[in-house]
Amino acid sequence: MPETVRFLLRGEVVTVGPELPHTTTVLDYLRLSQRLCGTKEGCAEGDCGACTVAVAELDGDKLRHRAVNSCIQLVGQLDGKALITVEDLAEGDTLHPVQQAMVDCHGSQCGFCTPGFVMSLFAHYKSGMPTDSESLCDTLAGNLCRCTGYRPILEAGQTMGAAPDRFSALEADWIAKLKAMQRREGLRQETPAGRFLAPISLDELMTLLRGVDWDDTWVLGGGTDVGLWITKQHRRIGTILHLGKIAALKRVEILPDEVSIGASVTYTEAMPAITALHADFAAMVRRLGSTQIRNAGTIGGNIANGSPIGDSMPPLIALGARLQLLSPAGERFLPLDEFFLGYRKTYLRPRGVVAKVIVPRPGPDSRFAVYKLSKRLDQDISAVLGAFHVVMDGDHIASARIAYGGMAAIPQRAHAAEQALLGQKLTVEAVEPAVAALALDFTPLSDMRASARYRLLAAQNLLRKFAAEQQAGRPIRIEAAE
Repeated sequence: MPETVRFLLRGEVVTVGPELPHTTTVLDYLRLSQRLCGTKEGCAEGDCGACTVAVAELDGDKLRHRAVNSCIQLVGQLDGKALITVEDLAEGDTLHPVQQAMVDCHGSQCGFCTPGFVMSLFAHYKSGMPTDSESLCDTLAGNLCRCTGYRPILEAGQTMGAAPDRFSALEADWIAKLKAMQRREGLRQETPAGRFLAPISLDELMTLLRGVDWDDTWVLGGGTDVGLWITKQHRRIGTILHLGKIAALKRVEILPDEVSIGASVTYTEAMPAITALHADFAAMVRRLGSTQIRNAGTIGGNIANGSPIGDSMPPLIALGARLQLLSPAGERFLPLDEFFLGYRKTYLRPRGVVAKVIVPRPGPDSRFAVYKLSKRLDQDISAVLGAFHVVMDGDHIASARIAYGGMAAIPQRAHAAEQALLGQKLTVEAVEPAVAALALDFTPLSDMRASARYRLLAAQNLLRKFAAEQQAGRPIRIEAAE
């Protein structure tokens, strides 16, 4: 008998079997199968937040609640978790504190986006995070209100409180149910449309890699890219191989000399390790995507997809990261900057996966910075992203690693500029030969995000900015002209 996906919905165990395609999104499941239409479809690509739901999963003997975009999450990814929608929050006529705060502060206008805002605030409420303006703006950056009603929504967040809610009393029961449904072997869901495979160990993964039709198999991390291929490009997929249940790929290690981040670790989970590397890196990751995207997107997925505008790659390359790659042929370690072969083409062997990224921690003589240029601060794709890492020998540069995204078909080092920096002082004047050398390193393209001329000039100016900041000993901030 085909296996079924099992999760909690409205506090009860539900199963999804072969009656639904393996590519069914959580949003379509809620609206079309369960007729729970409070969750809305706006963009179907994880940008607007109207489809936001909360997912609760086991964290030891506790539950961890996180907001995700249901439009690009697949039902199979819910296996062993609890799904909470806007319909669940009120108890009879008694509103949840988040809902009551939205009413009291007049936080709803046309109402279409309201369920998504409520669920983002609910996940924030359950996390125990502070309700100051900065934290709430970060939480709600992935929710759009086309009526421009942000002020009262933020006020609702500031007044919703943090007292135990009705879900607190249900937590012990939910934990028991979730523990009872945890698998001893991976999920193998067969549907007429294809298969959803989710191994729980590396041994299972290797067995599957040997047996699947690799030409018709997609590896799924968080779904922030694959979800769009399903909802926007309507690609047909025979087999989905989900890595999110493999414990060995979910590990984070922060060591004195390096950090190790498993390929299935989400950006939210990786933030302590990224912060340990450098505050600039952590600040960039906050801009990489919304809270919902960071709760789902994985480091390994961002790398394996080979996108030329993946924001995590340039700083990882600049820091000298290397990858652990696994395949039935064995294990291999490879410098990250050698992994990308061409547009969306990588070094992965046939039937191979990224297992983890290992990143050296900058030493006391290191100088590091990363800058992202995009048309808006939050949740926008980079036009240019530059990462700079030099090691000083006294007043002179002993080694340099410079990497850019958005400048070529792959995330790429600026080798000519690096060579021009060696032996130089880290000053604005001294880096000018390296600035000029960037024209030898890159011949960027023009597209909807930026022209080729803008990209090259911006890349050069980012190198100047790096030198100016290091020379001044502090970040340089350019204020808007009055």
